[in-house]
Amino acid sequence: MPEQQQWTIAATEQPPEWFIQAVKQHTPASSGIYAAQLLWQRGIKDHQQLTAFINHKAYQPASPFEFGQEMHLAIARLQQAYNIKEKIAIWGDFDADGITATSVLWDGLGQFFTQNTQLIYYIPNRLKESHGLNNQGIDNLAKQGCKLIVTCDTGSTNIEEIIYAKQLGIDVIVTDHHTLPAERPPVAAIINPRYLPREHQLFNLSGVAVAYKLIEALYQSLPNIARHPLEDLLDLVAVGLIADLVQLSGDCRYLAQIGIQRLQADFQQPAAARRRPGVGRLLELCQKSGDRPTDISFGLGPRINAVSRIQGDASFCVELLTSRDAKRCNELAEVTELANTRRKSLQKDVQAQVAQKLTQLDLSTTSVIVLEDAQWPAGVLGLVAGQVAQETGRPTILLSTEGSGESGVGSGEEDSAPTPYSLLPTPLARGSARSVNSVDLYQLVKDQAHLLHRFGGHPFAAGLSLLVENIPLFTAAINQQLRQSLGSTTLTPTVQADLTVTVADLGKELFLELKLLEPCGMGNPVPKLLIQNCLFENPWHRNQQDWQGKKVQYIKTEFDIRDDSSRSAFPGIWWGHYKDELPIGRCDCIAELDYNTFKKRYEIRLIAVRPSVNSALNTQNGLNAPRSLTPLILDWRNLTTPDSQVQTRLIASLPSTDAINRVSPPLLLEDCPTNWDDLRAWLRRCLTISSSQQLAIAWSKPNLQPPNQIWLTLVGIAKYLSRTNQLVTRVQLLEKIGITDQTLLVGIKALKYLGFTVKRQDRYLQITWHPSDSAENLAQEAVARFLAAVREEQFQRQYFAEVPLSTIVAIASSDNYTSTNF
Repeated sequence: MPEQQQWTIAATEQPPEWFIQAVKQHTPASSGIYAAQLLWQRGIKDHQQLTAFINHKAYQPASPFEFGQEMHLAIARLQQAYNIKEKIAIWGDFDADGITATSVLWDGLGQFFTQNTQLIYYIPNRLKESHGLNNQGIDNLAKQGCKLIVTCDTGSTNIEEIIYAKQLGIDVIVTDHHTLPAERPPVAAIINPRYLPREHQLFNLSGVAVAYKLIEALYQSLPNIARHPLEDLLDLVAVGLIADLVQLSGDCRYLAQIGIQRLQADFQQPAAARRRPGVGRLLELCQKSGDRPTDISFGLGPRINAVSRIQGDASFCVELLTSRDAKRCNELAEVTELANTRRKSLQKDVQAQVAQKLTQLDLSTTSVIVLEDAQWPAGVLGLVAGQVAQETGRPTILLSTEGSGESGVGSGEEDSAPTPYSLLPTPLARGSARSVNSVDLYQLVKDQAHLLHRFGGHPFAAGLSLLVENIPLFTAAINQQLRQSLGSTTLTPTVQADLTVTVADLGKELFLELKLLEPCGMGNPVPKLLIQNCLFENPWHRNQQDWQGKKVQYIKTEFDIRDDSSRSAFPGIWWGHYKDELPIGRCDCIAELDYNTFKKRYEIRLIAVRPSVNSALNTQNGLNAPRSLTPLILDWRNLTTPDSQVQTRLIASLPSTDAINRVSPPLLLEDCPTNWDDLRAWLRRCLTISSSQQLAIAWSKPNLQPPNQIWLTLVGIAKYLSRTNQLVTRVQLLEKIGITDQTLLVGIKALKYLGFTVKRQDRYLQITWHPSDSAENLAQEAVARFLAAVREEQFQRQYFAEVPLSTIVAIASSDNYTSTNF
């Protein structure tokens, strides 16, 4: 079942009056208080910052030559190619950032080199090749007479491939924003913002923005040659920047702001007069107008990405984005739309299958979710993994063995050198990983490199492939590694609200006020609004339809939301959910405010919902449970005061009505549980007692012995009992060794491999020993299983010793009081 979701609200700090008044100048129709509060929370705290953040004309962008010597080297090499008319190949990537970056270089370099003769491009096939350069593609370019490769959104770590290209007489200019190699690669130039200081205004550029900076430098170095203005490329830059989810600060925000304006201006032209008819047709198909960042993140970006996810080859997307042939672009846009329709359907199918597999996992003992299936299409696994990670609060890795006969990986961000497939004894599983809660997933995966065929990516997303037979080892190792690094920290899915509003606040004025923060992205997320004590009315759901009117297996629920602040209800949608999932009665919800261009109305987009707790969120622990549960569970853990004094002190601290109504002392739970089921059993016991007797959780922090010491103790007791012919009860053994029944059973199995015989006589156990070396390997494996069981049990004891009371209350609320998860 889905993990309990933790709700938090951003710490509020009232901005000074002068700042509110400064913001109000930009929101004449409203007070500006909400925008001021958000901007202040996000570090915009003086006039200069405010002006540059809101108005791109007040921002001073960085020169492309701030990349230093590398940019000079790149321009010199391009000038050489221009002077002697060398053939150049653009090597792109198949996601939205890579496709738009390829398109920017195609249009930009196309002002200096004749397209299709002097200038060509190559984009790897997502389902057959991985990200980055490969020798087969380089061979193909060499046969076509290319003397220079310019990469975009890829290439920084392809050292061996760059050396191979050089051996064939091909120079490489890398433009990228991904992980840097340990040493500078042997390239003509490498332009990567990661070489810059983290605080530099160019540091967060995505692949398309780095490509744009190269073209900007070329325009400045070879003036009066280009026929089209440099700014014509900025709409494509905005699409790639926003689709790639980079931090929209510094030049990233500036370029996105201008790019969105140009995107909207072109869309407003008659279809026949549009500069980018393909982009215009895509916007029409997804019922967007190009004036909002969400038109890219929910419209253009997913459609561009869908092509490689479904078809593998996304090369035609460059033609779609750059061609002036309206008829051809309409055809390509419709192919793209159909790919996205297929992607939605496949994603929904895989989500349902993953949800089923999740029911078989105990999330309380799972730190990293690793699931596999032979039928899952690799192209959508990253999308589903991202959703599961958000819902469970745990890094998620989904693997497919579909098409395992291919040597390409193709489902993620792989960049390390692969083992030749001919040397692999069993088929490959390949898939995608997504992280959450600031867990560095890339490092986690990289630390298991010895089990992998290939991997690559960044802290929040990675792609990998490995032998199918290695999956169990990989799963165990990566879980153990994350548990050790987390210590007592718990993984919980969280959603944060930025502002508390009422239904009466929703509408045009608030929308325009919050629009000041756009474009939103990492570091400046879309504002999330908490609406408390509300009701949902008129809910209905249906399958989505594609542009041809055919149903797609992708659900959305529409509803009206109402509270006591207004007589009028307000419309909203909930993507990917059925109407029956909306709670009945008073609720709290977290939502985003949006404008629906197609329906010409303001509406909320529901993010999370739960039954109402009738109070503001607790900003200290981030979660409020129903008030009826709070006094049911008392937290007496790790208290050294004598029991009677503890009970007197804690009873006195309870509300007087609770103290009066309670007729019996609380049930005392002193044994630390090792799983949620044990704790749930005690909670159910409390609930079956009339008037709901309280439960006091009173276990102490465990004093844990090393697992090896516990094993030696068990062996020593077994030898002693065998020598003295004494009998022992199971309870005596458990108390002496300090482990659970289940772990003791594993230990007894290990003892048998050492020659011990354990027989039951009524309530007692009789242990005898006849030493034997005949099964030494099996004995070692059995002991290893016992030690692993002890480590897992100790981890759980440590977890329950420190798990916040709010989490325990939330689990109780979900399992015993409501049918809806918080």
